[in-house]
Amino acid sequence: MHAYNRLPSSGHTTPSPPQSPLRSPRYRSSSRSNKRFTPASSSPWSHTPGGGGRTIAHRLAWLLLSVLLRRQGIFLFAPLIYISGMLLYMGTVSFDVGPVIQHKPPPGSVYRSPQLYQKLLPEMDADNSSADALSTIWKNSYKGGGWRSCVNKSSGGLPESNGYIYVEANGGLNQQRTSICNAVAVAGYLNATLLIPNFHFHSIWRDPSKFRDIYDEEYFISTLENDVRVVDKIPEYLMERFDHNLTNVYNFRVKAWSSIQYYRDVVLPRLLEEKVIRISPFANRLSFDAPPAVQRLRCLANYEALRFSNPILTLGEALVGRMKERSVNHGGKYVSVHLRFEEDMVAFSCCVFDGGEQEEKDMRAARERGWKGKFTKPGRTIRPGAIRLNGKCPLTPLEVGLMLRGMGFDKNTYIYLASGKIYNAEKYMAPLLEMFPNLLTKEMLASEDELAPYKNYSSRMAAIDYTVCLHSEVFVTTQGGNFPHFLMGHRRFLYGGHSKTIRPDKRKLALLFDNPNLGWKSFKRHMLNMRSHSDSKGFELKRPNDSIYSFPCPDCMCRMNKTESRSSAT
Repeated sequence: MHAYNRLPSSGHTTPSPPQSPLRSPRYRSSSRSNKRFTPASSSPWSHTPGGGGRTIAHRLAWLLLSVLLRRQGIFLFAPLIYISGMLLYMGTVSFDVGPVIQHKPPPGSVYRSPQLYQKLLPEMDADNSSADALSTIWKNSYKGGGWRSCVNKSSGGLPESNGYIYVEANGGLNQQRTSICNAVAVAGYLNATLLIPNFHFHSIWRDPSKFRDIYDEEYFISTLENDVRVVDKIPEYLMERFDHNLTNVYNFRVKAWSSIQYYRDVVLPRLLEEKVIRISPFANRLSFDAPPAVQRLRCLANYEALRFSNPILTLGEALVGRMKERSVNHGGKYVSVHLRFEEDMVAFSCCVFDGGEQEEKDMRAARERGWKGKFTKPGRTIRPGAIRLNGKCPLTPLEVGLMLRGMGFDKNTYIYLASGKIYNAEKYMAPLLEMFPNLLTKEMLASEDELAPYKNYSSRMAAIDYTVCLHSEVFVTTQGGNFPHFLMGHRRFLYGGHSKTIRPDKRKLALLFDNPNLGWKSFKRHMLNMRSHSDSKGFELKRPNDSIYSFPCPDCMCRMNKTESRSSAT
């Protein structure tokens, strides 16, 4: 028997459907007799023993099941019934307001440090578990023994000069310092006489200072007298050839990071011909990978010959003494922090903080003022979140404070802050001062009369900061640049090869500051690991392309023997 076809005929002959499978024996007899299925003995309303106790719900369920079993085709319409029911239900829901989908901002795109600070502050202030960080921070020693400074000076006279070299040093204080030391090395290698370098006036630093305003010129000349001739002016008979104007002197446009061989093969022949040459600009115009004779002259210039002028040195050393007096409870030890959160640095970084529209307006104006059109070129894309995650954003004062507290420095620690004018200082400095009330700057330590001669000269002010940072027990760098790189090298030169410098992992910090669920214990563990890593990296030897001004070992320093190591330790 074929299944009953419920579909109307379309007028076409269709093949017969296959036979239905045999039903179970339980129902087969009733179908053969062409009778409807009637559950007799098991009917819930039958008057058999046990049937009278069924509830109405049981009877309705059994009735529905009976209908479904009799009309199996109803299962074909079950999906339609289900969909109809859902549509009826959805019709009762209002769609006037659509569902709100909250997109989570990409990591680093939002400055969350203030929220994290508020969360960690109670536990931070209640934590008294750390030992005094100032007395326990530097544990690592160089496995091969200590180092000592060993810059050798020549004792004999110099041969006749091949001519005069005049360089223009551009940039800020320490970029100019690079130019000076490289100029000494080039002049000595070419057996030339070096004219005291001229400092190029820069639109950012806006400092008209001359060499003698920042450095002790006489000391510089006398220290180098047996290695390189240095003069403050070119002889009159030569200047007459150039109408007494050094801008008329032939200028070499030397490529950045040129080798010393280039100067020997290209610059020296022209020097012998002209007797006076000019190289401008001169910053970074000599490769760090150079022979020992060149490196020795660099070391001699940087660590021996360059000494700040007497007024700057006197004030700087006075501020060092005042910091040590204030921190007498810590054995005269203090922390110095180089904070780069000036307006021009924040603008140049293209990072976004929490200043809103006013901050955006200020930064746009600062970029146009300092780097006209550089940041608005067609096709240039600025992604602040990616910049932060890449560790390129300057640390804010709040972030520096959180980091140092996590590293174990308590709120009684004396901190010297080396910085220019902090952007929106009233707002951004408040949490740092709350965490470290003993924070001081040169403006706090010195009187107005003492600072008056340097107020409008950024390089001279930076020289004062350099001196105070040089003699701190701990130096903290937060942004990189020439200032911390020179300081790390100078501190290695003074402290037996160890830089005693905290160099934070800013990529890791960006992720930690972006996590609002981070607890104090976890944050502190990360900071202590970062502190320990800085200690282990205190001793580092210079690799071929590293800066000799950051890594003076082994070119400017010698390994101490065991006797010297023991005596220096005591």
